[in-house]
Amino acid sequence: MNQQRRSLLKYSAVFGLMASTGLISVAQAQEWNKAAFEGKSLDDVFKILGAGSPDKSSAVTLNAPDIAENGAVVPVGITTTLKAEQMAILVEKNPSALAAQFFIPAGTDSFVTTRIKMGQTSNVYALVKADGKWNMTVKEVKVTLGGCGG
Repeated sequence: MNQQRRSLLKYSAVFGLMASTGLISVAQAQEWNKAAFEGKSLDDVFKILGAGSPDKSSAVTLNAPDIAENGAVVPVGITTTLKAEQMAILVEKNPSALAAQFFIPAGTDSFVTTRIKMGQTSNVYALVKADGKWNMTVKEVKVTLGGCGG
């Protein structure tokens, strides 16, 4: 089986499972933006997400360690006082810049937490889309042991 077909089957199964368990809606599973996750640079991902040049905002907080001892499991969270529609985590020096994207249902608290992989010390970006506008903050996270094959 070729690699493209294997990836398509894997992602289809994951999004199908998430939709069937209610973690995401069927519509969100169908509009998954594969191109954004394949973006190699921050500018690529900003363009694909429609973020243009996001504004830096004190209303967006990125919770991440200053030093990550293991880049394979770096805890990251985003909180905001804005009424978020979407949130995204980007890692500048990773092979694929977009590490995670979240759709926030109306009426819920605007925060997410997850663990990401980082191959090396890099700037980590937290993006929040609220009222149709993208806002961001950035923090450098130092990695002592790489998680992306490093």
